[in-house]
Amino acid sequence: MKNIQIIDRAINCAYDIYSATDEEFLKIFPNPGQDIQFNEDIEDDEEVRQILARLWKRRVKKSEVHGIHGTLFYQLSEKKRFYPNKKDHDLTINHSRPQD
Repeated sequence: MKNIQIIDRAINCAYDIYSATDEEFLKIFPNPGQDIQFNEDIEDDEEVRQILARLWKRRVKKSEVHGIHGTLFYQLSEKKRFYPNKKDHDLTINHSRPQD
């Protein structure tokens, strides 16, 4: 199982974490090494919508999480410029965090 953190633009965003099977994870994050995804890039895929419907039933308590394997952004397309390769590593390429 892989853990996916959800980040959305809600003021009260809880940054919840959900558990996905390895197969589900690969559907959401299809490229090798990919660990960043944006909902608008996958929302038209019916299979992914079904996967997400199952995912929402598998919330993991943060105190029980052993690693975060992917981040799924909702309604935050402006963050794409920070993740050109859809990899968390994109932020550390220059050894500094970009400023908004």
